[in-house]
Amino acid sequence: MSGKEAGNGRRLPRRLSKNEINACPITKWQGPVHVIRTAGEMADAVRHLAKETLLGFDTETRPAFKKGESYPPSLLQLAGGQGVFIFQLQHLGLPKPLRSLLAQPEITKAGVALTYDLRELQQLAPFHPARCVDLGRMAKEAGLQNQGLRGLAAVLLGLRISKAAQTSNWARSTLTPPQIRYAATDAWLGRALYQKLLQVRDSGDSAGYDIRNS
Repeated sequence: MSGKEAGNGRRLPRRLSKNEINACPITKWQGPVHVIRTAGEMADAVRHLAKETLLGFDTETRPAFKKGESYPPSLLQLAGGQGVFIFQLQHLGLPKPLRSLLAQPEITKAGVALTYDLRELQQLAPFHPARCVDLGRMAKEAGLQNQGLRGLAAVLLGLRISKAAQTSNWARSTLTPPQIRYAATDAWLGRALYQKLLQVRDSGDSAGYDIRNS
């Protein structure tokens, strides 16, 4: 493991191995989660999220196990400062208020592999996303070799996320509590990691991280 020495002697690793990631304590979002499946719930959620300046972003898609099999996105998760909203797209589609939110240039949307996720959402309905930030690209520019969500959570936050629900059926009508917590955690981390990467890039945070010149 190598990294840049910070002012207080702490070191931000450029890369963590799988074993090092697995040694980190596990985490999950513990705050409010709102599962949205009706037009009325969606309108209320969008009004709430439109007040934010930063949203964690993620999607979940029913896994395909056969060659040539594919599915549209099942969930869109957006995390604000006070809670996570999970939109069940098989009930909602991608209505205009949601598309307008994703196209809002005053709101940063942060997540991993956004280009792919946005392209899949655009198959549901056309829109022009704005101010969408790929955390993997930010991490690469900062000199970090871990650029996926799990690796970044370990490198930047010292935490590990469970992948137990990753291949579950996200298209089911009623999500299970583990599915809800997993989906919410991924969106929350998008927001938290963006904030940490800004600290790392711009000035180093209170823990002494500073890789502006790495």
